[in-house]
Amino acid sequence: MIGKSKNPAKVLDLLKKIKEAVESGNYFESKHAVDRAIERNIIATEYEYVLKNGFHESKKDVFDNVYKTWNYAIRGKTVDKRELRVVVSFDENDLLIITVIDLEE
Repeated sequence: MIGKSKNPAKVLDLLKKIKEAVESGNYFESKHAVDRAIERNIIATEYEYVLKNGFHESKKDVFDNVYKTWNYAIRGKTVDKRELRVVVSFDENDLLIITVIDLEE
């Protein structure tokens, strides 16, 4: 089948699904995300705000061949106007925060 992608389809209504997960507390931070947040002085309320109010940077999405899932890039400004990118993924039920990046550093 020419042109047929081997990767699964991306999540539909991505921003809505992310916002619902954050608002309900139905998400987890990876150890990597926790470590990067500490290293970059980013607190949970900052990346939660970006996840609820930011935009999808679809050009930054990457398929993870190890976990067979898409990683999505969400970008936005915190209440204090700090520019962040938050990389997330989904398992069967939950949102997983992969990493947090301060785009101003």
